[in-house]
Amino acid sequence: MLELSGVAVVRDGATLLADVDWTVREGERWVLLGPNGAGKTTLLQVAGAALFPSRGTVTLLGERFGEADLGELRTRVGLSSAALAERVPGHERAVDVVVTAAHGVVGRWHEAYDPADTDRARDLLGRVGLRAFADRRFGTLSEGERKRVLLARALMTDPELLLLDEPAAGLDLGAREALLRLLTRLAVDEDAPPSVLVTHHVEEVPIGTTHALLLSRGRAVAAGPVAEVLTGPLLSQAFGLPLVVTEQDGRYAARAATA
Repeated sequence: MLELSGVAVVRDGATLLADVDWTVREGERWVLLGPNGAGKTTLLQVAGAALFPSRGTVTLLGERFGEADLGELRTRVGLSSAALAERVPGHERAVDVVVTAAHGVVGRWHEAYDPADTDRARDLLGRVGLRAFADRRFGTLSEGERKRVLLARALMTDPELLLLDEPAAGLDLGAREALLRLLTRLAVDEDAPPSVLVTHHVEEVPIGTTHALLLSRGRAVAAGPVAEVLTGPLLSQAFGLPLVVTEQDGRYAARAATA
């Protein structure tokens, strides 16, 4: 579904990513984890065909960057991010936030939508627990409700790859756990597309996640099955301080080592 080989991103003399090799296969659920400035969002932009690397090769959904129409590729990828949320007009109804993904736009203007598209948008809002909020204005929703609307939007076009950039950022404990239950259901759904979720915190890794990639200073520290990567030594290396990592019933937690 996604293959990066020797990928680097350099902007204004700063190296944001350096020599990253990474492969996402059908059926896999990835978490992309690392400290601030590690290059996580940059890597996700490359993965979603929103950013062309300075060097290296990228193959997304069987199409190689430099040979493929990146605009067409972007329509095959579902994306939820804070940057996208900032572009959504506050007066937009939740159902319209979702349905506009069918035209690849943010904000409904004069586009004509098939009733089947609107029905699908309402069904997806129901899937994320917001069917009764379909006609509410986006700007009146809580942060957790907005995150779920954007998740429904990311699923609108039946994407072949799902990219979620810090979906739990800014949520309180209750809203975070509600979102993680939803993401867990998605992770164990065999019909759901392969996914990549970006986070700073192991506590935000949904049950059902299969693989993890750790980044630090633009470089991959480790990549592989989640239980092999989310360990104390590897997370300590990525975050630059001694950490103790625990796992219980598929949920992870990390804290600074006391001795």
